[in-house]
Amino acid sequence: MANFTKWIGATLGFTFGGPIGAILGYVVGNFVDGFSSEDVQNAKRFSETSRTTQSGDFEMSLLILSAVVIKADGKVDKRELDFVRNHFIQMYGATRANHAFKLFSGIIKNDKISTRQVCMQIRQHMTHATRLQMIHFLFGIANADGHVNEAEINMIYKISGYLYINDHDYESIKAMFYNGVDNAYKVLEIDKSVTDAEVKKAYRKMVKKHHPDKLQHLGEEHLKGAEEKFRQIQMAYENIQKERGMK
Repeated sequence: MANFTKWIGATLGFTFGGPIGAILGYVVGNFVDGFSSEDVQNAKRFSETSRTTQSGDFEMSLLILSAVVIKADGKVDKRELDFVRNHFIQMYGATRANHAFKLFSGIIKNDKISTRQVCMQIRQHMTHATRLQMIHFLFGIANADGHVNEAEINMIYKISGYLYINDHDYESIKAMFYNGVDNAYKVLEIDKSVTDAEVKKAYRKMVKKHHPDKLQHLGEEHLKGAEEKFRQIQMAYENIQKERGMK
């Protein structure tokens, strides 16, 4: 338990306060075996005083919003849980992922989460690029069972609004998880009627907006997800090039 206490304290910055901190405190006190309110206080002593976004802040925010999306359709699908677990193992390694899932199992059971308040805290401390990456991850969870249902789409759209993600960015990320005739254009946030020059301009804009370098402050563990989103943007551009015979 000492290692778990040190882990939760050392990996958090801004999320130890506000509604996210309240959720974590409730979960560890009620759902994590052997964890007490004293352990929560001990964990806080390990926390850095910086209020800037750290890797652990992104991690905890993902756990909470992942739980919200998974429960959006009224059921908890094992494939979605496995997606979250596998993704966390890939990002953080087995030990840290196991620690995270001690919390996640309790977050899933918590029916008192205010999605709006959680998102308000996130948007105050996370960059726009970081919030875009979070929406990309949430769509990945919803699609883990091979189908993104309407309840999950509505929940992710609501979360996007709370995070101040505009409709163009939302539709762009959403299009990365669907196979449609015009999806490549949606990914680049343009209409099919635009000129070749406008396609190139849109691609350069998307490259700048979603470049993985914008997430370097979160650590190497988060760059793989950013690189995957970046590849999807490149693929969309290449598909349009091929369709139009562009050079």
